[in-house]
Parts: sequence; structure tokens; C-alpha cells
Amino acid sequence: MALILLRHGEPKIASGVCYGQSDIDARLPDHAELLDVLSRIDRPVSRLHSSPLRRCMNLSQNLAQLLDLQVQTDPRLSEIHFGNWEMQPWNDIPRDEIDLWASDVENARPHGGESVAQLMVRACSYLTDVAGEPGDVLAVSRLGVARVISAILGYPDPFELKLGFGDFLTFETDHIV
Repeated sequence: MALILLRHGEPKIASGVCYGQSDIDARLPDHAELLDVLSRIDRPVSRLHSSPLRRCMNLSQNLAQLLDLQVQTDPRLSEIHFGNWEMQPWNDIPRDEIDLWASDVENARPHGGESVAQLMVRACSYLTDVAGEPGDVLAVSRLGVARVISAILGYPDPFELKLGFGDFLTFETDHIV
């Protein structure tokens, strides 16, 4: 069993805005681009999961048609909730709040939303459930989720992980179980 995490397309929002769990649209790949992604995955996918946010669901629904699968939405695949920072330009967020968050990234919540530790609990719960079922899973999600799953599974430097819009990362069975 493998978990393949696919990052949604580029969000349709101004650069430099904190959007976490805000439900915004993203650029959808055309048919040829979708086929290219699936050819690079190069393994049979038996389940298709998605964050319920539009930027993931729209992509998932297009993939579902090509894969002849139903999309199973799972809120545990959603990005961290940034509370009152949501939809604010990063440059407008008070510096003391950013510094407080940076001093304890795992637990601090100066924005009033979700901590990285809470996101990790959610992601761990998802991993446990996925590992208990047969077949490879394609999950359309966010960079933050990919980073915390990498951390949970012991990958080196998980919070430095780079995953472009429309790129994917595969986690093999021996790391999940």
C-alpha cells in the first residue's frame, strides 16, 4: 500500500496572503496535464481522497473521472486553520504574533486557530485509517499536510519539504504501518 499526496493547483489569490483553510479556488490542470500527473504516478490507485476545500475537491473530481473512482472527502487532509490570520496579507499580521508563533511553531496559536501539533494529530489519525485498508491511495491535499505526514513518518527535514502545485509525494507501506 502506498499513500500518494498530490498538492492542489496554484490558488487563485494574491501572492503573500495567508489562506490556510479559507475555501478558495485554484487553477485546474487541463486534460493533458491530468494525464501527465497520472502517468508519473505510474501505479494503480484504488482510492481517491480529498480535502473538502474547493482547491482540492475540484481537482479530485476531475481525477475521479479519469480514474473511475469516487472521491472520499476527509477534513483531516485540510490545511492548518490560521484563525484570524486567514485571508490577511502576511505583511499585515502583527510582527509580535509572527514572532510568538516562530518561537514555538509546534504549539503556539497566536492567530487563535489550529497549532501544528493539532494538525499532526489529525494527520496521524488519517494515516492510521489509511494504513488499515488495502490498495494505493491518491490524496489531494496541501503542503502543510504533506510536511506533517513527512514528520510523522520520520523523513529528514520535513518542514523544509518543497512540493510544487500539482506535484506529488509517495509514502510506501513500510513507512506507514
